[in-house]
Amino acid sequence: MVYSDHMSSSECTDMAGAIDGYLEYLDLVKGRSANTVRAYGADLRAAFEGVRTLDGFTLDHCRDVLDWAVENGDAKATLARIASSLRGFGSWLVHTGVLQVNPAAGLHTPKTSRTLPRVLREDQVGGVLEQARAHAHREPSEGDPGPTPKDIRDWVMLEVLYATGIRVSELAGADVEDLGGNGDPGSRSLRVVGKGDKTRVVPFGPTVEAALREWLAVRAGMLPASGVTRAAQPALFLGARGGRIDVRQVRTVVHRATGGAGVPEIAPHGLRHSAATAVLDGGADLRVVQQLLGHTSMNTTQIYTHVGTERLRAVYKRAHPRSGSQD
Repeated sequence: MVYSDHMSSSECTDMAGAIDGYLEYLDLVKGRSANTVRAYGADLRAAFEGVRTLDGFTLDHCRDVLDWAVENGDAKATLARIASSLRGFGSWLVHTGVLQVNPAAGLHTPKTSRTLPRVLREDQVGGVLEQARAHAHREPSEGDPGPTPKDIRDWVMLEVLYATGIRVSELAGADVEDLGGNGDPGSRSLRVVGKGDKTRVVPFGPTVEAALREWLAVRAGMLPASGVTRAAQPALFLGARGGRIDVRQVRTVVHRATGGAGVPEIAPHGLRHSAATAVLDGGADLRVVQQLLGHTSMNTTQIYTHVGTERLRAVYKRAHPRSGSQD
């Protein structure tokens, strides 16, 4: 095989093709071992799961990837390798002329100490959801025909993410039939496939049930005109072209919603962190939270108890006469 450092026009935008090209470069030009090439390939395919084009290769996305790896309890060496994979991939794309700037150039390996996740208070999340709901139900006005199926989709995705605590990739991978196993929101349960292809069922309440019914009533408006494609599209949430929504689009919705609601902007994983913290604050057992989030290890879930401790300390300092806050 003869390696070429020039990519075709389709490979210039196709994520899978670009990853294959980079792995070929590592093998044939850099002479990396088969194990190294295999590990880098696994890192990149996991990092860009659901991302179809290179538009999704951003520094924010790379930071989210490392955030997930830390939450998953990955070792420091694994985190360093993932960061190296992303930086090397970006550097190669610049070398081949596909990109002008390496999106991962400023990426640093996070510390493996269990830092507190950034979360929103319940009232802050409520503000985000209410703003999204209001936008999805706005009255038509001059120059604005009113809400579209996309507006309703964005609001409902936010509701589902916070209510269930599922990962963005799990939301993007969900099918209509995963609602109760038959597409019925009345089951108030959603089946998702998590890391390691492990399936779990997460519950939700009447608010999300009503929101999902509203979305399913307008979902057909985002499907393409072809009847065959319409019938064959099982995805619960659809992208702009009527196919399955990808994780990059979901992240954009979350960033836009939090940034426009006057609350601290959080990564998409922040809604998951916020949901877990709210459930614990409500008195749930840690093992229930572990099952809800799909963590394989209790050590991963344990971090949320620290969030609760910090909140308890803050409330105590404000409220208790002997806390020292009056000094």
